[in-house]
Amino acid sequence: MFESGDVVLAQIQFTDTFEVKKRPAVVLFEEFDNVVVAGITSNMSMKGIQLTRKDGAVRDSIIKTNYIFTISEMAIKEKLFQLNKQKREELYNELVKKLSDLRNRHNA
Repeated sequence: MFESGDVVLAQIQFTDTFEVKKRPAVVLFEEFDNVVVAGITSNMSMKGIQLTRKDGAVRDSIIKTNYIFTISEMAIKEKLFQLNKQKREELYNELVKKLSDLRNRHNA
């Protein structure tokens, strides 16, 4: 069982190919053995939440708040670390902002 804010190493299928690779992701929530995660990249030019070595990352990275998907709990190979409370709040606030922006666009 995984908790919100857990950074995990998981088998991820890329959207543009059928290729599957082990990649880091942060758990947003889990229900019925399905885990909703946000992908993490070391490409620092991407938009998202910055994750540093000080936060626990192996290398400076970005939590991609635009790359959210569901994986099976069985796809998770290991837990790497847990985001601290401040970083979790930053992530949640950014996700809420994105959803609010969508709602506002559709209600305009």
